[in-house]
Amino acid sequence: MRRPWGRMAERRPRRPVHEPARPRRRGRVLLWGVLVVGGIAFLFAFVYPTRTWIQQRRDLNAAEQRLEVLQRSTQQLKQRNDRLDSDAEVERRARDDYGMVRPGETAYVLVPAQPLP
Repeated sequence: MRRPWGRMAERRPRRPVHEPARPRRRGRVLLWGVLVVGGIAFLFAFVYPTRTWIQQRRDLNAAEQRLEVLQRSTQQLKQRNDRLDSDAEVERRARDDYGMVRPGETAYVLVPAQPLP
């Protein structure tokens, strides 16, 4: 039984026996291995340092913001300390907070009226 020429033309020719199939496959595996190692080297060389640099920039910005807040707080505390060092402020706090009076003064306390039934 003969096959039609159309089908024979569609068939791939067989490889000669003396031609090895392995080197071509090894070449592909080697190429993929080189690409994977190259990709990993690229990640270590560029991506990881870039991520580290970006994270350091974020940390630096956060530290600068904290520093500004602390400097403002320090400035407010210095102003408060300066006010408390004055004699007038000490006297005002003694009168208001502790009910103290100077010698010869009379202290009066206003008591709220009883609620009406």
